[in-house]
Amino acid sequence: MTRPPATTPRSTAPRPTTPRATAVTAALLTALAAALVLTVRKDGYFTDPAGLSWLYAACWVLFAAAARSLHRAPARHVTALVLAGGIAVAATGLAAPPHTSTDSFRYAWDGRVQAAGISPYDHAPADAALLPYRDSWLFPTGPVCGEPELAPVSEGVCTRINRPGVHTVYPPAGELYFLLVHALSPDGVRHKALQTGGAVLAVATTLVLLRILRRRGDPRTAAYWAWCPAVAVEAVNNAHADVLAVLLSVAALGLTVRHRVWGGALLGLATAVKLLPAVLLPGALSGVRRVRDAAAVLLPAAAVLTALYLPYVLLSQSSVLGYLGGYADEEGYQDASSGNRYALVRLLLPDSWALPAVIAGMLAVSLYVILRGDPERPWSGALLVTGTAFLLTTPGYSWYALLLIGLVALDGRWEWLGVALAGAAAYMTVRAVADAGTVMYGVAALAVVCGWALRRRSGRHLSDRRSAMFSSAGEAR
Repeated sequence: MTRPPATTPRSTAPRPTTPRATAVTAALLTALAAALVLTVRKDGYFTDPAGLSWLYAACWVLFAAAARSLHRAPARHVTALVLAGGIAVAATGLAAPPHTSTDSFRYAWDGRVQAAGISPYDHAPADAALLPYRDSWLFPTGPVCGEPELAPVSEGVCTRINRPGVHTVYPPAGELYFLLVHALSPDGVRHKALQTGGAVLAVATTLVLLRILRRRGDPRTAAYWAWCPAVAVEAVNNAHADVLAVLLSVAALGLTVRHRVWGGALLGLATAVKLLPAVLLPGALSGVRRVRDAAAVLLPAAAVLTALYLPYVLLSQSSVLGYLGGYADEEGYQDASSGNRYALVRLLLPDSWALPAVIAGMLAVSLYVILRGDPERPWSGALLVTGTAFLLTTPGYSWYALLLIGLVALDGRWEWLGVALAGAAAYMTVRAVADAGTVMYGVAALAVVCGWALRRRSGRHLSDRRSAMFSSAGEAR
């Protein structure tokens, strides 16, 4: 008896397909693209967060409808639909400057400073030593400095860069990406350079997903990444470097199945872009029984990470960790009594117990994945660990979830997408509705539990049907 296709956790009876579904899916994608253009062009983060949240929610509804419709489209149309829709969705992020994040301005500054031969870890943007590298785009002057998204630097001078008084927080591969974008960008291109880089990386991630999933069966779940509104908003419009980390992480997990060394090396590279992909290690070690198999992943990852950090360590006068420790304090990761971190855990436990409980929970889930995970599907364990980390820590930045979305596309368990939507609520909707993030993370956790229960029940029914089928065949003989 053959095993069910590896692209879905549980196999069910195939749904009937119809060419009409292709047209319906295309129409829904057109509506999604139009809604996304309206969303990225709406400058409502400070002035109308409720209206912006409703627009974003409408995009998610259209996304869900298009993804559902895709399951009825003929298989021969799926790859073209996913790719064309992915290109269209990514392109919408280019329709306006960033409105909900200023991180890309720091990227542009770090690239400019490195091009001048200066380590980005040695000076904060507000440092007078870097005065020759300022321009009117990143450091405007005059009445414009009253705008809420601009940070003061000195008398009459402000900057688009957030936290201008602290050193950069980004790891070395991320810094090399900023330098590369700067080197390839024409003069005066401003925010478009990093946005274009984000669009290229988002579509490249779709291509990698399609390649992995087509080898294993059905590529439809690649749409969970390609068409997701968060990709247009966070990967392209806000140009977050997380999209590069997602591309490398997806490729790393795909390679780990057959080539542990190369998979481990790519995972180290992804971690050197943004530190978050380190949470994928338990997934990459799924089902490992021998020390040498674990070493085949861990040693290349550590070697790549060390090789990328070393030049910056040697060339920098300041710590290459930059503002990392201060950022963790600022966001409340070290002190549970401040901020909205660990919100779901704190509903159940005293604040002083929250951090130990989160650490214990992450260790338990990680060990479970390493010991019981499927080595043929390392992304499945990686999704469980990463999604659990989000539910336990309840981060307040929506772009962190780009990694989770990539894993959902690989694994197919769409219910985890609610965690990404909760991150958007914690970042944006909370400005209009207090505790919106906590409520949405709670709803997302409930959706994950319900999804697990339904899949378990479906698997049991499928097993019962197969047992009955073989029993009947035995009686006939």
